[in-house]
Amino acid sequence: MSLSKVCCGVIFGAVAGAVLGILFAPDKGSVTRKNISKKGNYYVESVKDNYNEFLDRISGRFHKGMKHTTKKVEEEIDNLKVS
Repeated sequence: MSLSKVCCGVIFGAVAGAVLGILFAPDKGSVTRKNISKKGNYYVESVKDNYNEFLDRISGRFHKGMKHTTKKVEEEIDNLKVS
């Protein structure tokens, strides 16, 4: 089986499950929509938090690397002046 067929099957299954879940939900439609909205907002905030943490880590590593590189360049310049 090709990867594209597997991906299509997974996506179709997820959509079908979501639709059936909504159709047979025990709550009223308005309550279900509120719950979906709350979960969607939760996932959006979670993605934002993870993205911001990722940027903070990358930024920290970049600045640490820049400091290290600057220090090494300054040391080499000092070595050239002494020689």
